[in-house]
Amino acid sequence: MTVPSSPSTGPRFGWHAFVLLFANPERFMAWSRWAAPIFGALAVAAGGLGLYLGWSAPVDYQQGATVRILFIHIASAWMSEFVYACLAVASLLALVWRQMLADAAAQAAAPLGAGFTVLALVTGSLWGRPMWGTYWVWDARLTSVLALLLIYLAYIALRASMDDETKGGRAAAILALVGAVNLPIIHYSVTWWNTLHQGASVFRSGGSALAPVFYWPAILVALSYMSGFGSLWLVRIRGEVWRRRADAAALRAARG
Repeated sequence: MTVPSSPSTGPRFGWHAFVLLFANPERFMAWSRWAAPIFGALAVAAGGLGLYLGWSAPVDYQQGATVRILFIHIASAWMSEFVYACLAVASLLALVWRQMLADAAAQAAAPLGAGFTVLALVTGSLWGRPMWGTYWVWDARLTSVLALLLIYLAYIALRASMDDETKGGRAAAILALVGAVNLPIIHYSVTWWNTLHQGASVFRSGGSALAPVFYWPAILVALSYMSGFGSLWLVRIRGEVWRRRADAAALRAARG
């Protein structure tokens, strides 16, 4: 018998749909099966267009051709913080509500975030050498981003060092929530301290400091990174769910 939908029993959208999607592993697996390749395709399209516009843009009158490094650096720096925010939220859900899918999402996000952070540090150093005359300075922004990378690596190492996956996940979740204190430090470091690193140039009050010929490639590459992260994150979560199901099935078989 089919029950007709009503305001109380019918489908809900918005926040309720989001919670139901990620609280139910079966619903998530069904949705992510087609969402991951779509995000991947969007990443390739936006990234290809962004890089084409970026490399065909004229050189900057101050930075010369070095300005093109920023198309990669800015997006990777944004993503290093965004991915950690995702990891921290997933860790909170796993720690408080004991959601298996949230724990898998946190575990899957950490290596991706570490990769974006390494890319941000490397490209920033390559840009800094001709602009500042050095690859590295113990600047507040650079140091806090390096600390972010170390937190990512500590999270990964902590999970890997414990045989009990449940205890390892809870310990890593606590570390992730403590490490989230570093996010506002990174964001406001250029205003709290007198740093060599420049302040916000893309999103700031009064409008972007970038000319449109540089602004749009930066935005497209950032969208590409975000879509690419979404695709890879979903694939990694799916793989983690399948692994845990296989481990549970093997344990039941060994007991039975």
